[in-house]
Amino acid sequence: MIAEAELRKGASDAQNLVSLFETQARRRGDATAVKLKSAGAWRDVSWAEMARRARDVADGLAALGLRAGDRVAIIGDTNLEWILADLGILGAGGITVTIYQSNTPTECQYILADSGARFVFCDSAAQVAKIREVRAKLPALEALVRAQGPAADAFERTLADVERAGVAWRASNPDAHAARLARIGRDDPASFIYTSGTTGNPKGVVLTHGNWVYEALAVEGLKVVRPDDLILMFLPMAHSFAKVIEAVWFSTGATGAFVESLEKIVDNAGEVRPTVMPSVPRIFEKAYNTVISKGLATPGLKGKLFKLALQEFEKYAAAKEQGKDYSSLGLTIGRKLVFPKLSATLSERFGGRMRLFVSGGAPLSPKIAHFFDQLGFVILEGYGLTETSAGTFVNRPGANRIGTVGPPVPGTEVRIAEDGEILVRGPCVMKEYYNNPAATAEVLKDGWLATGDIGFVDEAGCLKITDRKKDIIVTAGGKNVAPQNLENELKTDPLVSQVMVHGDKRKFLSALITLNEENARKWAGDHGLPAGEGLHRDPRLRARIQQTIDALNARQASYATIKKFEILPRDFTQATGELTPTLKVKRKVVTQQYRALLDSFYAE
Repeated sequence: MIAEAELRKGASDAQNLVSLFETQARRRGDATAVKLKSAGAWRDVSWAEMARRARDVADGLAALGLRAGDRVAIIGDTNLEWILADLGILGAGGITVTIYQSNTPTECQYILADSGARFVFCDSAAQVAKIREVRAKLPALEALVRAQGPAADAFERTLADVERAGVAWRASNPDAHAARLARIGRDDPASFIYTSGTTGNPKGVVLTHGNWVYEALAVEGLKVVRPDDLILMFLPMAHSFAKVIEAVWFSTGATGAFVESLEKIVDNAGEVRPTVMPSVPRIFEKAYNTVISKGLATPGLKGKLFKLALQEFEKYAAAKEQGKDYSSLGLTIGRKLVFPKLSATLSERFGGRMRLFVSGGAPLSPKIAHFFDQLGFVILEGYGLTETSAGTFVNRPGANRIGTVGPPVPGTEVRIAEDGEILVRGPCVMKEYYNNPAATAEVLKDGWLATGDIGFVDEAGCLKITDRKKDIIVTAGGKNVAPQNLENELKTDPLVSQVMVHGDKRKFLSALITLNEENARKWAGDHGLPAGEGLHRDPRLRARIQQTIDALNARQASYATIKKFEILPRDFTQATGELTPTLKVKRKVVTQQYRALLDSFYAE
């Protein structure tokens, strides 16, 4: 076994992500690296087993003829097979090209063609079918490796086939793996992660081994993840936020637990009892809205106490937003009689051991963060881009500044441009956009990356994001409005699922709103309304949503108020192309889809 001090030195000296992982695996040995559910039962995978299988995959790819710098894609859910493929590709000297499991065949085709991927790993028959649909248009793609099901023809291999080939190849090339790792330096590319492509074709962000090793060691030093933590893992591995968690997991030696599906997050949490849960804000929004909806529907004295506590909490949260304190008898009653019960219920649902949540990928409503804080749960909000390896700013355990994304990660610099744009420099910044020097030069100047986000650094050195530069609405009157702030506030209404505020170059703001189907159906039943397909058109529901908008408008300048809105008949989804894989609204897609409706708001 390797001593802790020796391990830390080995980690800090690591020239690539695989060496960082293997140092940890040698130290941890038979300790649990992964928990996963198979055939209805949880089972453990040790660090030693994961390292052995990852090396088998690496040598198997070498047997297939993979050369240093070759690109290999992965498309699939967040699971052990994804991690083995990633470690195998990197261990073979290749570059991992990530593809979201929700990407369409055409989107997969673009990424595979642009990256020049020679091989692709698929975790299910559904993903295999996508690739086979576009295979004829991908002459550079030589083979597909599938984690499930038998190989259909010579184009396909199973993951088990690759691992067996690796074992056989290693018998004749016992020193090849160590030699390969010795040649992989920090400046060598490790990942191509493609942008969402909402403003044109997706761009391949080239992130190096040095980016990931830096992130792993820097974030580990902040104690956001500790060696004794159990991390609940469900974020899509094609996203840079999940990749940072992967790197920190390898560096700390914590245990990762893979959920069965997004629908089973809370159920699985109750079973494995995690201590850390990285997530996107949408998960916290849903949890908040579920608690609020149930509380408001509670009859009798308990219901009255809940309403009083909620009313006073909202005053407290509004005061905190302005940097003020707030106290009242109603808030004290809530803290004594209401919040502890909510806390106990939520704690039990998440397994009773949750040390902290980490939020990233999109802005988190401060009201929701304050609500969880009142219940005794810590949500550390962070910020970063794919171009900055995701982990760029993060709040610290014990020093959480709600409403900000915290200070920079050690080693990273921040500067605010004259127009308010956030600029970042440091070991986290990407190498380039793949084969796109013009786009690279547009955002990367003298080592400083232009993030496209607007914000400022407060007196405590924490960054506060005010909006995405390209999303800022400039009204016909020349006033700038940050739509995300309004949208996040409206989404704290338990009847609301998604919101898109509109109004660029228009006389006033408008909004498209979708309903939280479960909560809206319950509300309809409580108010004697039919909960069928036409609920979104019911004037009583519309009046209820209008109340929420009026309350928001009362706190805004006149130019930032929402004058008109429409409740849509269905929610936004990934399947219909309106949401990103991290559940953010694609503004351009929604705007185009509902162009006629939006135009009607402004018709004379």
